[in-house]
Amino acid sequence: MDERFETLKKYNLWEGNALPIGYLRADYTQKINSYIGNRLVKVLVGQRRVGKSYILRQLAMQLIASGVDKKNIFFLNKEFSDFDFIKTYTDLDELVKLYKRQINPQGRIYLFIDEIQNIEGWEHIVNSYSQDYVDEYEVFISGSNSKMLSGELSTLLSGRYVDFKILPLSYHEYLGIAQKEDIKQSYIDYMQTGGMPELFQLSNEEVKRNYIEALKDTILLKDIIQRYNIKDTKLLEDIFVYLINNAANLLSVRNIANYFKSSGRKTSYDTVAAYIGYIENTYLIHRVERFNIKGKETIAGNCKYYANDLSFNNYLYRGFGYGIGYMLENLVYLELVRGGYNIYVGAIKDKEVDFVAIKGDRTIYIQTTYMLIDKQTIEREYSPLEVIDDSFEKIVVSLDDIAQPSRGGIRNIQAWKLSDIL
Repeated sequence: MDERFETLKKYNLWEGNALPIGYLRADYTQKINSYIGNRLVKVLVGQRRVGKSYILRQLAMQLIASGVDKKNIFFLNKEFSDFDFIKTYTDLDELVKLYKRQINPQGRIYLFIDEIQNIEGWEHIVNSYSQDYVDEYEVFISGSNSKMLSGELSTLLSGRYVDFKILPLSYHEYLGIAQKEDIKQSYIDYMQTGGMPELFQLSNEEVKRNYIEALKDTILLKDIIQRYNIKDTKLLEDIFVYLINNAANLLSVRNIANYFKSSGRKTSYDTVAAYIGYIENTYLIHRVERFNIKGKETIAGNCKYYANDLSFNNYLYRGFGYGIGYMLENLVYLELVRGGYNIYVGAIKDKEVDFVAIKGDRTIYIQTTYMLIDKQTIEREYSPLEVIDDSFEKIVVSLDDIAQPSRGGIRNIQAWKLSDIL
């Protein structure tokens, strides 16, 4: 028997093997399921370890539960060292053909290929199988680099794929996996932990810290240093630390470069810009552009960065004094991403609005603050919204025990209830 097939068989369901599926990410599986049954390539993108593999397995198991034969499910995770023999798309093509000869599936075949960006030329096989009109295939792929959908694949599959951005656990998913009540304290616990799914299988704080440290190192090494042949690896990590500790602050590449130069580091604007771009590509951080609310256009220059998960701050850089107000703003940003909004930092006159969130015909202006503790805080948070003269929704999100009454149409929403209105 071919050793390649024996390896593949170990990770598939054909002979009664079970695939661990983890905590059910129903929001994602329901959304993806609505696209199943056609030739569209389903693409899951997101940071390493956010749960893409488990979601693919959940989809496979749901297909089987709906009546699909186990023989028609082909599952491969390129992260497993057992599959190091697959280096190019031709290697993968040979393995799929070997599977078909050995298993002889009848009817539509469902190909699940995890971390596909690790296969050279992978876009060619995805295009080939998704558009095969002799045999029926439905293709599901995942990857950890935001650039995987740019360039050639975008050209090859123009209009023939749908992508799903996978984030760490939401607050409501956290409630489910941690079995907690939906109250303010649970939200604070979530804020002070993070949403990386594997954290909830670990026993104590030291183990969790070591896990997050190892995750950060793996992403920087495998997804950036090795991929882009980075020379100054210490600068790369220091830029990541800087972005995490300055999340939710207005920044510019020039100011960041000047900061490191003033510390005696030999670098340049172009190097810092490139390193930030690489970090963004791995989904460790997200960049948000400024938006002129009056002129309805983006503003070049300063922008904000948000962490993909607060666990990097909570377990690695807590001593830097990243305030709870900034953590709340970061969580609100992530919730807006989950809601499918295009997100900007608003600017109007001399004031800043934390978020301008746009989805279709809906626009929401959002301010975030820890608590509306006094008149000065209330004025600071409400006044930027009050100078906006259109009729779109205006919200102040806070951690107050009791929500403030509406003021001039501006609502105060408690943070743990935000997803209910998005």
